[in-house]
This record gives sequence, C-alpha cells and structure tokens, in this order.
Amino acid sequence: CRPMDTYSDSSSDGPKAMYELRPCLLIVLCIVLILVCIVLGVSYSGSSSQAPESLSRTDIVKRLLREVPLIDGHNDLPWNIRKFVHNHLVNFNLSSDLSSIEPWSKSSWSHTDLPRLRKGMVGAQFWSAYVPCSSQHMDAVQITMEQVDIIRRFTELYSDDLKLVTSVQEIRAVHRLGKIASMIGVEGGHSLGNSMAVLRMFYKLGVRYLTLTHACPTPWAGCCLGPTNTTSDPDDNQGLSQFGVLVVRECNRLGMLVDLSHTSVETMKHVLNISSAPVIFSHSSAYALCSSPRNVPDPVLKLVALNDGIVMVSFYSLYLTCSLNSSIDDVIAHLDHIKNVAGEDHVGLGAGYDGINYTAKGLEDVSHYPDLLAALLDHPSWTETQVKKLAGLNFLRVLGKAEQIRDEMKDTVKPIEDWLAQTTDLKPLNTDCITET
Repeated sequence: CRPMDTYSDSSSDGPKAMYELRPCLLIVLCIVLILVCIVLGVSYSGSSSQAPESLSRTDIVKRLLREVPLIDGHNDLPWNIRKFVHNHLVNFNLSSDLSSIEPWSKSSWSHTDLPRLRKGMVGAQFWSAYVPCSSQHMDAVQITMEQVDIIRRFTELYSDDLKLVTSVQEIRAVHRLGKIASMIGVEGGHSLGNSMAVLRMFYKLGVRYLTLTHACPTPWAGCCLGPTNTTSDPDDNQGLSQFGVLVVRECNRLGMLVDLSHTSVETMKHVLNISSAPVIFSHSSAYALCSSPRNVPDPVLKLVALNDGIVMVSFYSLYLTCSLNSSIDDVIAHLDHIKNVAGEDHVGLGAGYDGINYTAKGLEDVSHYPDLLAALLDHPSWTETQVKKLAGLNFLRVLGKAEQIRDEMKDTVKPIEDWLAQTTDLKPLNTDCITET
C-alpha cells in the first residue's frame, strides 16, 4: 500500500504521511467490518435453521387461508344435534367447547364446535342433511326437511360466526367478512321420495348438492354397499335407471351439484358420462390405497378429471388404511395419489367429521386443518398454489361451473316433470307406505 512508503519518510513529513495513511486504514476497517458481518450472518443463519420450521409454515398457511376459504365437503353435526338433543337448540351451545360437555364429550363421533372451527380456520362448511336408509319410502322427505331446518336455524342462531350461502359469490363475500359460510348437502337420493318436485324445493331451501345414494340403493341409482356394508351385492351394483338419468339432468338444470360418494362404480361412471356439469365426491378417498367400496378407483378418477370435477378426501381411517388406525401421512398419501392420477385441479377436502369415529392421528377434529396444510407445504411435491387449490379454489371452480351451466340452460331447458312410475326402472317399489295418486 503506497501510504506505507510515505510513512517511512522523514519525521518532517509525518502529518502528511498520516493523512495519506487514513484511506488505507479506512479500507482495512471496512474489510474487517464486512468479515464480521459475514461471520455474524452465517451464525444467525445457522441458529435460525434450528428454529421450528413449522412456525414459518403455519404462518404461510394462515396467510393462504386469509386469501382462500378452506372449504370442507361434509360434516354430520346436524345428525348429532338430532341424536343428542333431538334438534332442541335450547339444549345446545355451538359456541362452547363441546369436547368437555356431555354427551358430546363421551362420543367418538363428535368433532365440531365453533371454537374448533375457528381454530381450524374453516372458511366454508357443507353440513349434511342426512337421514337413515330405513326411512326410504316412508318418512325420508319429512326427516330431511327437519335436518335442513336445523341447519338453517343454527346458522341463523350463531349469525356472528355463520352465514348461509348458496353461491360462489356469497362464499367469497362471507369469507371476506371473516365468517364461516354454511352450505347444505342432502346425503342420499332416498331423501327425494322419488320426486323431482322435492328436488326443486330442496334447491330453493338452499341445498347445493345431492348425494345420489347412501348405504342403500334407490329405485333409480345403485350404491356401493350391500346389506353386509362391506361390498356391493351383484343385484345392487346398478348404475342409473331412466329416472336416475333424469335426476342428474334436473340437478344440472338447477345448478345442484351431483355428489357420487356412496354410489356404485357403475353409477359413478354413468353419471360422469352424462352430466353436463362437474360432479363432486364430497367425502371419499382413493381406492388404490384402500380398497373400500366407498373409495374412488383410478379409472373413475380419470373420468373426474375429464368432467372437471373434484374428489374431496375423507379423514376416516377405514377409508384411508382400511383399518382403525391412520395418520396425517395417510391423508397426504391419498391427496398425492388423487393429485397424480386426476390432477391438482381435482382434489379437495371432505373430512366427514361428526360422521366418523376413527379419525386420522393428527387430524382428530375440525381444528386441525391448518396442521394438514402445513405438513403439505413441507412436501416438495406441493406448492403454495396447489395447497390453495386443495383448500378451496378447486371447489369454487366446480360450483362456479355448475352455476354457469345452470344459467346457460335457464331459458332453453324446462323443468323435468316425469314421475318414477312413468319411467322404466330397475327395481320395483315397495309401496306399502306410499299413497297412490
């Protein structure tokens, strides 16, 4: 450094030499400071890498769920309200911690209350208006109406947190308000009483999907389970009858989503080949990973993609591992499989809480959805965009497409007025409890 040469000159030049030395000292000091900063930066980076990564993932999930509503396809809380308190809302407090209140706390079938829904950052929930198969051809329509009524009433009663919605626009608006969008799905075609008029009235009451069957076939659609509840009987493994085809077409005309959970494979394929609107599986998983008849085989998953529909994955151990034990990793495995076979645009969440008694470990109740999404973000195969699609964007697209098709059909397609007796169907009706008109 040239100033050092100056420093070796005579003492008479000392002040000048020191002046010329200062730039060099400043350079040296700057280099030292830079080295210190680098060392400190490496040290900070090393220490921060030891911090819990889940914290950053959790923060990301919170941000994502502020941007997109987390939409779950199926919750059986309304049936538990009927079962535990006989639909008497005066004896029920959804704002309380039901996990500490009997009879809810004693039941392995109870997973839902407002505190846990809030913790789970649920943005929109389909509540199931379920009625048992034993009511078919008897009082199924009446019981279904009572279950639709209880959903509408508890939604109104807890209006600070819940809001009944029937469209994509309303879901988004309620999410922006910070409330949980309440939606209604009717679980089982037997709830129609084989009547198109009942289907239309359900739609007017706010119902936005119809599960074509439950654990019993209707005269016009085959279910996945026979009397043993383990597999379809050959006689029950039917697809759609002529009347069943008309039910699907009327759903398309109304903008009512067709739900294929619980249906036979033949019914799944038949509907996917004739429906002009996307369909949903509200709470099913992948058959390739668990050979439950309630799950969706790969050939059907490919048809779902062609239909632009969605499979909303259940958290029920018996549908995840075909055993009583499962974990959050098993749910991820089903999500991965459906994403790989059908595509990232065709997978969603349909836990089935309050209608299942063996939940995946780590997903014990409705408060744990963020844990699942955080775990997905830890997988290199899932991006933030894909997680947002899974959480809600895929379902919003499906419902939006159904609304679009409804609007296109509005002026050109008339309501279907056929009765079941006017069509040729696969099974005769037991008419002991039906008035002939």
